[in-house]
Amino acid sequence: MCRSIVQLRRPDDQAPTEEEVRAAALQFVRKVSGYRKPSKANQEAFDQAVAEIAGSTDKLLASLAGR
Repeated sequence: MCRSIVQLRRPDDQAPTEEEVRAAALQFVRKVSGYRKPSKANQEAFDQAVAEIAGSTDKLLASLAGR
């Protein structure tokens, strides 16, 4: 779907940085919403979605077996 999103789960058990997780979440929200830069009216919803997806990504990576 988003070719610029990098795989965050690494075989060497090195956790991704907060910046890497946020960048992946931002790319996902941009792709899904169709906005590269949302309007002021949509900025809060856009930022909230990025935060929620980054949080979900952290939870997913922390709960995967083999970590």
